[in-house]
Amino acid sequence: MKIFKFDSSALIISIIVTSLVSSLLVYSIGSNLIHATTSLDQSVRQSQDELQSAINTEAQQTITETISNINNNITDVADQTKSSQNKNDSSPFPSHHDAATIIDNGTSQKVRVGDIDIAYRLFGKGDPLLFIPGFSMTMEMWGPILENLAENHTIIIFDNRGIGETTTGNKTFSMNQFVNDTVGLIEALGIEKPIDLLGLSLGGMIAQELALSYPENIKHLIVVASSCGGEESLPAQLSPRDLQSMQTGTANITLFLHALFPDKWIRENIDTLNSTFVLPQVSQENLLKYGQALGKWKGSCDSISSIDKPVLVITGTDDITSPPINSLKIAEKIPGAWLIQLKGAGHGVMQQYSETVNDIIETFLSLT
Repeated sequence: MKIFKFDSSALIISIIVTSLVSSLLVYSIGSNLIHATTSLDQSVRQSQDELQSAINTEAQQTITETISNINNNITDVADQTKSSQNKNDSSPFPSHHDAATIIDNGTSQKVRVGDIDIAYRLFGKGDPLLFIPGFSMTMEMWGPILENLAENHTIIIFDNRGIGETTTGNKTFSMNQFVNDTVGLIEALGIEKPIDLLGLSLGGMIAQELALSYPENIKHLIVVASSCGGEESLPAQLSPRDLQSMQTGTANITLFLHALFPDKWIRENIDTLNSTFVLPQVSQENLLKYGQALGKWKGSCDSISSIDKPVLVITGTDDITSPPINSLKIAEKIPGAWLIQLKGAGHGVMQQYSETVNDIIETFLSLT
């Protein structure tokens, strides 16, 4: 059992287990509760309240036994963070201020990768953190979390093949091709050392396959609101009509928001959403190609147990597009994986709780 005091309002408890889900984490920030399970079966059997009660009981017992070690761990984490920040100062990548201008102006760069021109943006300072976007997602849709993470990381965002500003090319859309596109971008940017990788939804599936095919390229893997596909995964909890609209590009903004966020949260934040949310830029033809590629993907559930990199899995308890059980299965299969659930978060968990997710990511990267 390891206990780390992160700040005055956050406590992380990590239990290392060699089977089932390898990490149990409790992370309390304000009214948002993040929790994880030590067993997939347990998470299915028990309600969220029962599960949290069991976790809290175990946490209290452990705190009593190991409180004397907290101060030493705080010092270790602080030293690691300070060391990382000092290294960041000598990064060859553009400064955060230079790159922030790129985002503000809405401009991007392009690089040739195989048969396509990939549009990307690069900003921040420190070791690179590459974001792989979800289905139909463009660079503009990541939200405010990028600015926070750019303080300590060189952020790389891009548009997938045939999405946004990236060209379609002439190769068949497939999961393997999406992996090759991403690896080609890493190589084209001249990144030679292992990279921290974050994949959201479809991007999380691509990230898993990339970690399996190119493990030497990966330092840390972060999988958000995703699944390992195949028959073991639960499909989106949308009506057949709504799902078809999402997959064919005919969904209106109301349906799109419903697929990303809980209805209650939408009502509470509707003014902000109306002024900031943009629908993705992608043709119906290319959306159908993505749908076909996903349909042919056999999934990674049978393979991801071989991933030996530090892995963080994040999900929202109210995600109807990729139900949280899918994330639990990923974490159960990957040895040593961290599993975090955010109470009340939907598929757009990174947009809903950007500061919380930022803290989780920074903690994970500093401790693993």
